[in-house]
Amino acid sequence: MYTDNIEKRVRYIGHEIRNQLSICDIYSEIIRKHLAKSNIENPSIENALNCIQSAVKLIGNNLIDLKSIDNSQIRVFNSSKFIKECVELSVVYSQNKKISYVADDITDVLIKADDNKLKGCLINILKNAAESIDNSGIIEFQTKEDENFLYIYISNTGNPIPDNIQREIFDDGFTTKNSGSGVGLFLCKSNLNSMGGDITLKESNSKHTVFEIKIPKANI
Repeated sequence: MYTDNIEKRVRYIGHEIRNQLSICDIYSEIIRKHLAKSNIENPSIENALNCIQSAVKLIGNNLIDLKSIDNSQIRVFNSSKFIKECVELSVVYSQNKKISYVADDITDVLIKADDNKLKGCLINILKNAAESIDNSGIIEFQTKEDENFLYIYISNTGNPIPDNIQREIFDDGFTTKNSGSGVGLFLCKSNLNSMGGDITLKESNSKHTVFEIKIPKANI
């Protein structure tokens, strides 16, 4: 039992770190393309980029989770600014695609959560959304609130989630990706539940896919 718990923890944190490493890898490619477009040859920069991408690959191949999922650091912060920061970080996943991000009318309230875990959840949803869009589409944020919670709706116009697996997407180990770990959405739901929130798939069809994220408000 103890060994099983350790192995799960390794997978959970490994998944989150790999998401951040993928940003380093993508930006390395962006820099390399800009240099080529400008006809700039710089052996030092090329070597640095090669080192970064080699390190990313090495860590990705050997990384195993190092952190527990039950160590939330709860704090109070502004919802609108936080969501816009997550969108800015996630735009990198839409490189070489024509994806419009719409997050103009976001409810501006104080929410209570572990900001790092919530950020990991939003970025994971945005990454999946960008990957579901083949060439062009829209990823949109909408919000609503009641007395105790802020509800964040993230929709995309990409390929829908098949009906026969919609109930399984939050299961530990479930994935449809050849290189997937199957912990992304499971970890999102586990972390949100630990903070008094939740995530659900509202609908997924040929029109759009919509996730609802529920976060406690800071009623102070």
